[in-house]
Amino acid sequence: MINIKQVIDTPREILLVKNLNKSYAQTKVLTDVSFAINEGTTTSIIGSNGSGKSTLLRTLLRLIEPDSGEIHFLDRDITKIKKKELRKVRSQVGFVFQKHNLVPKLSVLSNVMHGKLSEKKGPRYWYESLAPKQCREEAMESLRAVGLEDFAKRKTTDISGGQSQRVAIARALMQKPKIIFADEPVASLDPKNGEKIMELFYNLAKEKNITLIFVSHNVDHALNYSDRVIALNRGVINIDKDSKSCTKDAIGCIYE
Repeated sequence: MINIKQVIDTPREILLVKNLNKSYAQTKVLTDVSFAINEGTTTSIIGSNGSGKSTLLRTLLRLIEPDSGEIHFLDRDITKIKKKELRKVRSQVGFVFQKHNLVPKLSVLSNVMHGKLSEKKGPRYWYESLAPKQCREEAMESLRAVGLEDFAKRKTTDISGGQSQRVAIARALMQKPKIIFADEPVASLDPKNGEKIMELFYNLAKEKNITLIFVSHNVDHALNYSDRVIALNRGVINIDKDSKSCTKDAIGCIYE
């Protein structure tokens, strides 16, 4: 007899990576990387410079093509699909990078609306003055989620670095993503603002049941704002543990 409660409580696997490899010329960047990510969890990927962290994150959605291996997103191997299908998969993924990639001459609200461009096309989604009412309302809701609803009409040149990153997060939320990839999202911020952004990120992910994978050099952020820590050393997974079972000293040794 099927246990309904057990079926309901079983975590859903949103991402499965098998034996992923990537090289540049004669240099191995990723070697037989394998792991699985459950829906609604937060995972940090840490490691020293050149360990393959950012390459791994970009390879997961074929922004960089892997040499071999499998990448299953919602039970579908995206290494075998065509570009048109890949675009549909990418529309379900929000990206937040160290460089916030905002359009400087446009308002905060217009920049947030650009998150819709993953599924909508045309100038109506470039500028707030042309946008459908529903799109503007969704953008305002995303700004409220990051605490910047009062900044909607400001140009992005008139806000701080921490506020810019909040706008980038709001733009990602506009996609209603199943998963967010963040590549060193607070590396350009001072420690105080960096802590605030990571706390916001973590809380939003839990509140909205969004799977979050972020790359970081900060061991404290990995321990405090992720459920799981994956550490890379020269393209090989060196640590893969629940964050509660990790210590700062144990993780810090990968930088030695």
